[in-house]
Order: sequence, then C-alpha cells, then structure tokens
Amino acid sequence: MTTFLGMPHAPRGVGQLRGDEPFPAAAHKALADQQLRRNLGHATATIRGKRARAVAELADWEQLREAGEAIKAATMARLDEHLVALEAAVTARGGHVHWARDAVEANRIVTDLVRATGATEVVKVKSMATQEIGLNEALESAGITAVETDLAELIVQLGHDRPSHILVPAIHRNRTEIRDIFLRHMPGVDPGLTDEPRRLAMAARAHLRAKFLTAKVAVSGANFAVAETGTVTVVESEGNGRMCLTLPDTLITVMGIEKVVPTWTDLEVFLQLLPRSSTGERMNPYTSTWTGVTPGDGPQEFHLVLLDNGRTAVLADPAGRSALHCIRCSACLNVCPVYERTGGHAYGSVYPGPIGAILSPQLTGIEDNSSLPYASSLCGACYDVCPVRIDIPSILVHLRGEHVEARTRGRLPSAEALAMAMAAWAMGGPRRFRFAERLLRLGRVFARSGRIRSLPPPLSAWTAARDLPAPPAQTFRQWWRTRPGDGPR
Repeated sequence: MTTFLGMPHAPRGVGQLRGDEPFPAAAHKALADQQLRRNLGHATATIRGKRARAVAELADWEQLREAGEAIKAATMARLDEHLVALEAAVTARGGHVHWARDAVEANRIVTDLVRATGATEVVKVKSMATQEIGLNEALESAGITAVETDLAELIVQLGHDRPSHILVPAIHRNRTEIRDIFLRHMPGVDPGLTDEPRRLAMAARAHLRAKFLTAKVAVSGANFAVAETGTVTVVESEGNGRMCLTLPDTLITVMGIEKVVPTWTDLEVFLQLLPRSSTGERMNPYTSTWTGVTPGDGPQEFHLVLLDNGRTAVLADPAGRSALHCIRCSACLNVCPVYERTGGHAYGSVYPGPIGAILSPQLTGIEDNSSLPYASSLCGACYDVCPVRIDIPSILVHLRGEHVEARTRGRLPSAEALAMAMAAWAMGGPRRFRFAERLLRLGRVFARSGRIRSLPPPLSAWTAARDLPAPPAQTFRQWWRTRPGDGPR
C-alpha cells in the first residue's frame, strides 16, 4: 500500500483556520469588551497559579521539558516511519486506518463512515482536529447531528459560539452567561436553574447522560498514539471522554499526524508534562488508552483517520517545524499578555494565542494569516512555560520575515523598506553614521514635553500608533569628547 501526504496547505473555504478579518481589527473589537477582559483576566490568572504550583513540585522539571523536546524532534525526523508503524499496529489489532490529505478528504471519510452505520447522531470528545476541519458543519450538511460532550464545548455549541481557548473553550463566558445559555438552548432544563457551578454541571450531566446511553457512534480526537503498539490516548478531566470511548458501537478518531509517539516510554514523559502544564494537576483525572478492537469490550469497530491538512508543509520548514511539537496544553495562552486582553476569537483560528500565531499561518500559508505573527510582544513568556520548549518568539520573527518577503516580491520597495535601506547605508560607515547623528537632532523641532508624538507624512503612519523620545541636544560622541581630562577621541 502507498500513502500520500503532502497537500501544500489547508484548503480555503472549509474548517476553522482562517478568520474573517485581520487580527488587529478583531483585537480592537475585543479590547472594547470589558466583560470579556474581566473573564479572561480572572481565568488565566487562576490557571497560571495552579500550573506554577504543580511545576514547582518537580525538581527535574527542566529535564522533563528537554526530554519532551528531544522526543518530539526525533519523532518528526522519522515521522513517515512512525506513521507506517502505527498503521500496521492498529490494523493488526482489528482497527482501520484512513489517510486524509486535507480537511475536505477527512470530512468525507468521517461522514461516509457514520452514514454506513445508519446513525443520524454522534457524540464527540473534545477534539481540536475536528474543529480545525469543520467536521460538525460537514456532518450537519449530511443530516447528522454532532453532540459535544465536553462541558465547555457544550456551552460553546449551545450558544452558537466558537471556542476561544485550547483547554477551556468557554473561558470567555462567566457562569451567569452560561446559565442563560442553558435556559435558552438546553432541552428540558429546569426553569429555576441558578448559576451555581454545581447546578450547572448537574444540568449538563443530565442532558448528556441520555446522549451517551443512546449513541451508536462516537467521534474523538487523540492526544497521543503509540506507534509500537497502535495504542491511542485521550486525556480529559470530566469523564465524558470515557463514556464516548467505551459505550458506542463505533469509534472514529481524527488525529493530526504529528500526535504520534514512538514508544510507551516516550508517552510516559508527555503524561507528566501535559497535566501540569494544562490544568495544573499532577495527573489527568481520566487517561483513556485503547488498542484496536477487543471482542465484547467497548466499540466493536474502530477507525483512525490520520490528518495532514498542511502539516507536511510545516514539517518542510526547518525554522518553523517545531510548531508541530505542540501537545495542546495551552500554557502559552495563559501567560501571553496579548491573548489575556483580546481572547481567542480575535485570532480567527481554532488555534489561538502564541501557538496559534505560529501554527495557523504555516498550515494555511502565510498569505492567509499574515497578521497573526505580529500578534505578539515577543516577550518570551510563552517559550518559558512551553513543556516541550517550542521557541515561539523565534518562529514568529521567522514568519514575519516570510510575510515581508512575500509582500515585497516583485513589487517596488515600500516607504518602510526604503527607510530601512537608508538606515543600513548610514550605519555602514563611521562618517555617514556621525552625519546621521547630527541630522537626527533636527527631530527636536517636532518634540513636545520631551517626546515626539506626531510627524508629517509619510512618517505620520508610524507616529499614529507610537511615540519616541526626543533626540538629545548632544550626541554621545560629543559628550565623550567634552569630558574633563579625557581629551579628544
């Protein structure tokens, strides 16, 4: 059997990788929503604190991060071999493996599989891969209802909303808003429902229990898949995943090809890194693993859909491929000052925050998400907390360079490019640099109260968003020459 993975980028018009507007425009709207900012600030601060306490318990945390980074790098270097080994192991244990080059193909495969069972409703475990490809919409167009069973995903689905966080998709909602959503959209809910968290959870539990007990088909994502045994792993905190993975007759798992790990020993490392980085726990409350099909126990038909959708394009870029190392913990979102103020919707992709700012543009091609690499202050906090040490700031700079090159290729130089060229020329020789220093002092004419806040066109485009200190009356060289006892330099 031959397999082909190599679709250049995720196709347009399907899935949730591209926003309707650039990040700056979407962020501007989000910043005006004070309730959103309060919700985000409270939630991210709480998660940051839990993570910090959990990580501090381990003396070898940095060694674990280095191990995770090394395993991911080695796996990506031989990804084709590990995927073929995974396929063989799953097939040998009674499962079926399907290769999907893109979102369109993956949606077709899953839709056909569900149709073959005769089911008109499926239950789902939270899966970013299925959100990435727009599976729910594809199933709906085929007359099949997909029911999200993760509590936060259920809130998003009932509210006709979109996820805004990798770990906590409804992080932008407070409990009063959630109660209102349940009262409006959850069938059979008690009209006297309060916003007490326990009551909200009980209402969701009663609603979902009926779905679990009648579902014939479940769709899941995967946190990891072990190539040597064909074992698939899902980690979660509510138990809904366990219900989906054990009760239905048919289980369909959609997994990005980067989620494979070679051995169980490798899996051990990630099962230590993931819970501490995501929920701030020592281990996940529910870690479910299954291997193929076991007669008389659990689903009797298992399908694994291996999804490319632009991932081999990411893998082909030596400077950006470490974005595929991500284990979807969301630690980078919770420390990012940009995400904390704008939320996830501003990114326009199912992958928000710092990791989304580097992953989405690579999956779609930089031209479709060109504003995302600029959605960062490059403070480096994301790299400090990443459990597999993805150097997100460096990749952001790399992608910015790609965007500039793509934008200027075959065009006349922009004003910015000309300014940078002139600066490079001035700095290329000591005499030119000294002359430029003297010219800079002319900028004092535009200064007010020690700062330059506006300049004439075309420089006004720069000062519209920032200011700068007024040039000093004396250059450093001039000051140095006039120091007592030093003499000329």
